[in-house]
Amino acid sequence: MSVRLREALREAAAEVPAYPVHERAVRTARRTRRRTAAAVAAVLVLVLVALVPVAVRGGGRPSIAPAGVDGPALPDRIGLPAFGSLRATDRPRLGPAALIFSGQARGLTGLLDEDGTIGIVGADADRYRTWTVGFEAPAGEAVLLSPDGRRVAVPAGSSEHPRVDLVDLVDGTVGHLASTVPGSVTSEPAGWAPDGTALVVRDTTPANPEGSAYVNTLSLVRLDTGRAVRLLETDQLPIFGTPVAFTADGSRLAFQVGDKVLVNGTDGRQITSFALPPESGLAGKGAWLPDGTLALVSHDPGTNRWRLRRVDPATGRDLGVLALPAVDGVTTIRLLGWWPDGSALVVGYWPDPHAPARFDGPVDMDQRTAYPHVQTVRVLGLTPGAAAPDTLLTAPDQVLAIDVADAVVRAGRVRAADPPAGPGGRVWWAAGAVALVLGGLAAACLLRRHRVTRGRAPRG
Repeated sequence: MSVRLREALREAAAEVPAYPVHERAVRTARRTRRRTAAAVAAVLVLVLVALVPVAVRGGGRPSIAPAGVDGPALPDRIGLPAFGSLRATDRPRLGPAALIFSGQARGLTGLLDEDGTIGIVGADADRYRTWTVGFEAPAGEAVLLSPDGRRVAVPAGSSEHPRVDLVDLVDGTVGHLASTVPGSVTSEPAGWAPDGTALVVRDTTPANPEGSAYVNTLSLVRLDTGRAVRLLETDQLPIFGTPVAFTADGSRLAFQVGDKVLVNGTDGRQITSFALPPESGLAGKGAWLPDGTLALVSHDPGTNRWRLRRVDPATGRDLGVLALPAVDGVTTIRLLGWWPDGSALVVGYWPDPHAPARFDGPVDMDQRTAYPHVQTVRVLGLTPGAAAPDTLLTAPDQVLAIDVADAVVRAGRVRAADPPAGPGGRVWWAAGAVALVLGGLAAACLLRRHRVTRGRAPRG
């Protein structure tokens, strides 16, 4: 190459603008990092949006009690568990409950669990939880809420190893109370002691190898030691050991066995027993009146009207109808307890219009609360001297059984309720998990693209 040609090429190259290879590569790398950081930040925002409702709402919208209501209170209505509701042991913990309920409504049944899901409502706010029993177990009969609302007693186990599970709503643990009766095939809770330290348990044991006959056993079991006191053992009866009603001091308990009421001490000694009048039964877990008498539920013949009446627990002598309004149009009522003003708190069972039985005539007491015969339940207040009951709590159709904590009954308060709507907490958990996975995949793709871009960048 001649000197002249070389000089001409240099002059031409000098006139061409320089390409900033290094600077542009640096800017590209910085832009890629910013995009990656923005994508990761967006994923974290999505996760926070998904998880905040769980932490704040606990699976449903919050409910603010009206002014002047502080502590446990009865909600004036309940809804159904939302799809994906949190379980009783999930975080955040529910704390003590106001009530539990069961039935055949949406959220309480499934393809395989045979109406075996229990709904749980918080004591001071509309936070809902669920617990799956796996078979039909009516709240207030086979699943019981402890007096302070902290624990739920649930029948569990198998026919070889029956037990009662104690679900703690405060710390999320589940305790197991094994059957104390040799050979038992079922073990169910039947009543809580007032201080929550003992549980009456109902066991069923085959009386022969063929399983054609059974023996019923009622025991009072201490929860701290597992020590059991035998209350009664008898041949199987249609109504056995239910309902169980403790005196306020916990020294005596009354229970219905067939057409009789038995009163026992907590040492197992039978104090007295008496026959029930026709179309009547022990009123419920709140059957003991403050004056030491017992309340029965009685049916006015030819109607669907029910009343509470007093009897002498020593003799069964009728002391007359209580000065409380009658409840009309129901299959029966069950007494939960007594408010501070002397009002009785009862559950009313409204009949299903398509029920196979009529309820204005003789019907076994245990059939009056059977699921096929009930359309819905309500909690009513029977105020002394009032002309009609006050409706304190309403429930959707096919909510067929309910139990209220004694602490809520004693508080004597009702709060305006706002049952949760929309998806439950487990749906938000799932959404958060999906967001994390997708965010991780997106971040991985961006980082890989960044590495590829860096690898192809021109060298300065």
